[in-house]
Amino acid sequence: MAAANSDMRVVIAGAGGRMGRMLIHAVAATKGLALAGAVEAAGSAVIGRDAGELAGLGANGIKVTSDVAVLLKDADGLIEFALPAATLAFAELTAAAGKVHIIGTTGHSAKEEAVIAKAANRATIVKSGNMSLGVNLLVALTKRVAKTLNDDYDIEIVEMHHNKKIDAPSGTALMLGRAAAEGRSINLAQHSARGRDGVTGARNAGDIGFASLRGGTVVGEHSVIFAGPAERVELTHRAEDRMIFARGALHAALWARDKKPGLYSMADVLGLADI
Repeated sequence: MAAANSDMRVVIAGAGGRMGRMLIHAVAATKGLALAGAVEAAGSAVIGRDAGELAGLGANGIKVTSDVAVLLKDADGLIEFALPAATLAFAELTAAAGKVHIIGTTGHSAKEEAVIAKAANRATIVKSGNMSLGVNLLVALTKRVAKTLNDDYDIEIVEMHHNKKIDAPSGTALMLGRAAAEGRSINLAQHSARGRDGVTGARNAGDIGFASLRGGTVVGEHSVIFAGPAERVELTHRAEDRMIFARGALHAALWARDKKPGLYSMADVLGLADI
């Protein structure tokens, strides 16, 4: 990797997408970071285009390419908000090169998660279902409240996103569910209620419920509801601009630069792991 007193050089994957363009824009505005390259899938219409122009910054001389391995040779790390299958390909390359890998992609299966964990033996990976600093504080608070309140308080997680989102519950909702389950010392997979329709019977004690709403252009809203006897405690986060995810990812990249290989979370980045 580059010397610690020089800018951290990062490759942005999914450069032609909404988050990719936002990340390129954010890198240009962030002290200590420099754009090392921009990547898109082979055959993409943006291959060969100037990354700066794509991001609305004006030409920066960096052309979008599909050859990640070449870019990683002169980079310190890679940041991606992509598709689950793409993450696995990127993880193989960052592991081989021993680089930092920031994963903002969601929707990975248990098998895919295992592949990522194995790659972390050689790459420094920060993976989060949501890169927002505020959301990760919400996750820590959820764990704490779940631990403090007893089983008389039912836990329900409600999330809403734009009508183009393809996975449900959202990665953030699942993060919140895992945090609540950890607070209660239970297994989320055994206490997860993800759909109610028709005559379902009474709510199962100890379940953590999920409700997913989709519509319009909502960036992201998440609420964790603790419904107890005659009172409710609600923790809510509303994202108003996707730039918060880009800033969080860049914050994670700078944090990870001098860390040993391993699989980290935003809780590690923010020092919230022990809350």
